[in-house]
Amino acid sequence: MMMDLEGSNRPAVYLAKTLVDSGHGVSIISPVMSNDAKQQLSSLGIEPVDLKVRLLGKSFGLSLLWFETWGREAFLRLNSRRVNRDHLVTINFSCTLAVPSTFWYLQGPTSTALRDMENELSGVYKSVYKVLKPAIECSDGKLIRDIRRKSAFTVANSKFCASLYRKWGIEADDVIHPPIDCELFQPRTPNPSGDYVLTYFGKETKFSTVRTIADHGVKIKAFGSKMPFIPREVIIHPNIDFKGRISSEQLVDSYSNALFTLFTFTHEPFGYIPVESMACGTPTLTYDMQGPSESVVDGYTGWLVRNDDEIVHKAVNLWEKGYPQNVRLNCVREASRYDRGFYAEKWLDLLKKA
Repeated sequence: MMMDLEGSNRPAVYLAKTLVDSGHGVSIISPVMSNDAKQQLSSLGIEPVDLKVRLLGKSFGLSLLWFETWGREAFLRLNSRRVNRDHLVTINFSCTLAVPSTFWYLQGPTSTALRDMENELSGVYKSVYKVLKPAIECSDGKLIRDIRRKSAFTVANSKFCASLYRKWGIEADDVIHPPIDCELFQPRTPNPSGDYVLTYFGKETKFSTVRTIADHGVKIKAFGSKMPFIPREVIIHPNIDFKGRISSEQLVDSYSNALFTLFTFTHEPFGYIPVESMACGTPTLTYDMQGPSESVVDGYTGWLVRNDDEIVHKAVNLWEKGYPQNVRLNCVREASRYDRGFYAEKWLDLLKKA
């Protein structure tokens, strides 16, 4: 599903642009594609191919659209039926298209994400998920094995992500971390205001932990999709200012002026938030697990903690006492390792070998 060019779509778009700049003709195929995404791809010299899958949940938010798109393929293979033989797929960045490819870029199993998110789901969504859980996990396993059979090689977006696929007997041939654009994500001011903590609201967010931190007096600014299952007590909290979806320019400014970025998550194979924040010179407080533990260096570019109690304690301590300013310089240096230029070079090397 490609409603914009950000998030999990970014690896495909950045690589496609690199190939276009090298003189190749490139198309991007998606089950669903917004008009805005089509226009942006065309402006980059990339041919957009919209399979025009009809979704029923258009009024229920992007998270549920994502699940419906996955479900169509996992249960019935409805998306891949629309891919014709003229569409030669070299790299499959999706878990919603079981099509032949040279490379499959692993970005995390859907069933694992849903299992990790279960405790944060609100009443009706949690009830529905519990009923569907066995079917979801069975169908996801079949889909994953099907895509693997149709792919010559697999590349994971993190070491942790690679480990998730081993339960299905799939070993990643390589690991390439997703890219960020360090020309866009960079510090905007030498004197950050530091009068708020930035966080992200998404389907993987631990809203209960964010609320607890706000209860302790920490001023929080949040951005992300306006999902139907964000708890009302979080939205109306006096110490939480939820901005909804914001532009890239606004996001960079928000990162740059935050005291630190708070990243509470239930499931995150890689984690753009810590890397984007570091590129803007702002350290991240998050958990010592999954993808973010590979990008955040504890005590150097941020802080890694073991559980919710520790993250609440550390957040309040940082809010009240601050931290050494050299941490911000460390962040910019470390984030440069994830620049889109290095990402493109790694892919070009793989493609040449293949």
